[in-house]
Amino acid sequence: MEQYSDRLDVIFQALADPTRRAVLARLGGGPASISDLARPFDMALPSFLKHIHYLEGSGLIRTHKEGRVRTCAIEKAQFTAVESWLSAQRALWEGRADRLEKFVTEHEEE
Repeated sequence: MEQYSDRLDVIFQALADPTRRAVLARLGGGPASISDLARPFDMALPSFLKHIHYLEGSGLIRTHKEGRVRTCAIEKAQFTAVESWLSAQRALWEGRADRLEKFVTEHEEE
């Protein structure tokens, strides 16, 4: 379970940055070159590449170099861990909210 937790830590740290979230949102529409991904951001390419490396290291994207162009794509498998964790949290909190509602309703009738 700790290995699963460590993986989630890295993924959520990657998602914590707005630049990286914007890159992922763009890649949700399909693969793109690094230069295309970097274009909307007001930062030097080396700084932007740090974000790409972080996303790649977290497993959220993969890159492929063909000639002089490096293309990035979403790695969907990593999102499964996030989805599973979020689903478990949703079920936990919905159960707690249902029990709270039942408790309040029962005590209002008394």
